[in-house]
Amino acid sequence: MDKNYDHKKYEADIYKKWEEAGAFKPLDSARGLRPFTIIMPPPNANDNLHIGHARFVAIEDILIRYHRMKGDSTLWLPGADHAGIETQFVFEKKLKEQGKSRFDYDRETLYQMLWDYVQKNKSNMENQLRSLGASCDWSRNKFTLDPDIIKIVYQTFEKLQKDGLVYKGERLVNYCTVCGTGYSELEVDRIERVDPLYYIRYAEDVVVATTRPEPIWADTHLAVNPKDKKRKYLIGKKVLNPLTGKEMEIIGDEMVDPEFGTGIVKLTPAHDFADFEAAQRYGLPLVRAIDETGKDIRTGMRVKMARLKTVEELREKGAVERVDENYKHVIGVCYRCKNVIEPMPSKQWFVKVAPLVKLAKEAVKSGKTKFPAKRYEKIYMHWLENLRDWNISRQIVWGIKIPVEGETDTFDTWFSSGQWPFATLMASRPGDFEKFYPTTVMNTAYDILPFWVMRMMMLGLYVTGKIPFETVLIHGLVRDKGGQKISKSKGNVIDPIIMTDKYGADALRMALVWGANVDNDICLSEDSVKGMRNLANKIWNAARFVQNFSGDFPTNDAYNKTLADIVEQTTKYLDSFKLNMAAELVYDKFWHWYCDEVIEIAKAGKIGKSDLKHGLEIFLKLLHPFMPFVTEAIWQELGFGGQLILQSWPVLRLQE
Repeated sequence: MDKNYDHKKYEADIYKKWEEAGAFKPLDSARGLRPFTIIMPPPNANDNLHIGHARFVAIEDILIRYHRMKGDSTLWLPGADHAGIETQFVFEKKLKEQGKSRFDYDRETLYQMLWDYVQKNKSNMENQLRSLGASCDWSRNKFTLDPDIIKIVYQTFEKLQKDGLVYKGERLVNYCTVCGTGYSELEVDRIERVDPLYYIRYAEDVVVATTRPEPIWADTHLAVNPKDKKRKYLIGKKVLNPLTGKEMEIIGDEMVDPEFGTGIVKLTPAHDFADFEAAQRYGLPLVRAIDETGKDIRTGMRVKMARLKTVEELREKGAVERVDENYKHVIGVCYRCKNVIEPMPSKQWFVKVAPLVKLAKEAVKSGKTKFPAKRYEKIYMHWLENLRDWNISRQIVWGIKIPVEGETDTFDTWFSSGQWPFATLMASRPGDFEKFYPTTVMNTAYDILPFWVMRMMMLGLYVTGKIPFETVLIHGLVRDKGGQKISKSKGNVIDPIIMTDKYGADALRMALVWGANVDNDICLSEDSVKGMRNLANKIWNAARFVQNFSGDFPTNDAYNKTLADIVEQTTKYLDSFKLNMAAELVYDKFWHWYCDEVIEIAKAGKIGKSDLKHGLEIFLKLLHPFMPFVTEAIWQELGFGGQLILQSWPVLRLQE
C-alpha cells in the first residue's frame, strides 16, 4: 500500500468496476430478505448538483449500501426532472445575458433549445452523482420526459377526467406576470413587507383601509362583518366609488376582520382569493383590473406606477383620509423570480383534491406510511387540511403538453413528478412494479414536503390503490458553519464537486451526516470536510499497519465482545435512520478504540494478526456505507476477496 491515501487514484476506477460488476442492480430475491427500494428524488436537469443534492445522495446511499450488504433485494432507481418552470426560468436568464428573451422564438424552436440545454446538463449531473459514489441502478435510469413516463402521466389525467376529478374552468389563480404563468398555492412564497396603508373615504361614516388602491375603480361592493355591532348598521347602505362615482352596496360577510383597518373592506373579487369566495357566495361580478402583463387596465401602467397615479387622483378628489406609511403585512411572491404574485381570473385545468386528500390523510393516520420525525407528519396533515383544488396547467413551453386538442398549456411539473414512484417502476422492467412497489423509503428535504411528498401520496394512492412509500424520511437543509442559509448572494456556497475533487467523496459524505439527525439542518464548512479526509487517512494508515504486522496470539474474547457490541449498536442506529449516531459511533470506536488502544496493545504483543485483521474487516464493512471508496480500496489492497460492496453486513454472536 502507498504511504498515503490518494482519493484521485482510486475513486473513478473503483466506481467503474462496481458498475461493470453489476453491483448496483437488485440482488436475486432468493438471497434477499425482502425488497428495499428508494426512488431517487430526481435532480433538476438544468444545472450542476448543489450541496443539498449531495446530502440526499449521502443519506440514501448509506441506506442502500447497508441494505444491500444485509442481503435485501435493494433497488435505488435514479432519474432526472425536466423541472418545468424552474428550468425555463434558468434558461431565460441565460437568454437575457445574450440580450434575448423567450419572445424571440416560436414554441417549437424554444422547446428544442431547452431540450438540448437539458440533455447536456442531465449528462453532466449524472456524472456528478457518480463522483459522489451514488450506487444507483443506472440501467433503470428515468427522465420525466421519457415517452413511457409521459404515457403514464396521460393515463392518470384520463383517469381523473373519467372519474370527474379534473375540470377546466375560470377561477382565481396565482399568476406571475414575469414568468407568464399561473401557479398553485404551494408555489407562492410568503414574505413580510412594509407598505403604505391608505385610508380612503367613501362616505362620511365609511372609510376603507387598503394597501392596494389602484383597483378601486373595478370594485363594486364593500363589506363588513355582520357580527360587528359597531358597523352592522352599514349592511345594505349604498355609497359611491371614489374613482368612478358608481354606486356600491355594502354587504355583510364573516370573512371580514373587524380588527383590520376600519373594519370595512373593499371587495376586489378578480384579484383577491377571500374576495373571490365572497363574490361566489353572493353572486357578485368579477371585474378584472390587472392584465396578464402586470399592467393596470385603466391607466395602462405597471401596478406600482398605477398605484401612485391612483393615489394622486384620490387626493385630488379629497378621498385620502390619511396614510400609514409603515404598515407591515405579508404578500405572495413567485417562488422562482420573486415578483409579486397577482391573483387573477384565468381558464386553467384543476384537480378536485378533496377525494385525494382523504386518501393521503388516511394512509398516514392508519400507520401505513410513517414519518420518523413526527413534526413533519403534523406539517403534512396541516397542508392537506388547507388544500384548495390544484391548478395543474402552466402557460409555459417546457414540459408535458396537456393532451387536449387546441391546448398549448403544459402540466405543472409537480403533476408528473407526483407520479414518480409508480411511473418509474411501471415504465421500468417487467415485474419491477409488482416487486418493488410500494417503495420502502422516500427521502427528501423538508422544503418540498408540501410540493412533492403530499402529491406523491395523493396520486400514488389514487392510481395504484397502494401507498407509494412506507417511510417518509425528511432531511434538513445544509447551512454554512455559522448556521446561515447557503446562497450565492451570501457568498457562502459550498460546491460539492469542488469538495469531492479536493478531499474525496468519502470525506464530503461523512461530513454531510455528521453532528445532526437526518431531519435537522446541518452546518457544513470546508474544515469539516477536511476533518473527515483525516479519517480516510486514518483508516488507510491503520490498514497499512495491519498489512505489515506479524505475530500470532490466542483470540482475545474481550476484544471480540467489543466488536460484537459495536456491530449491534451500529445496526440498531441504521435500522432506526439515526445515521449521524451510527457514523459517530463507528468513527469513535475505530479511531479511539481500534487505533488508539487495540493497535497499541498489538504492538505490545497482546493481540495477534488474525484478530487484528478480523477487526479491520469488520470496521471496513461498518464504514463502507459512509465511506465507500477508501474502504473498497483497502479491501482490494489487503486481498480480502471479492468486492466489498457485495459483502455481507457483519453479524457477530458470541458464545455464551
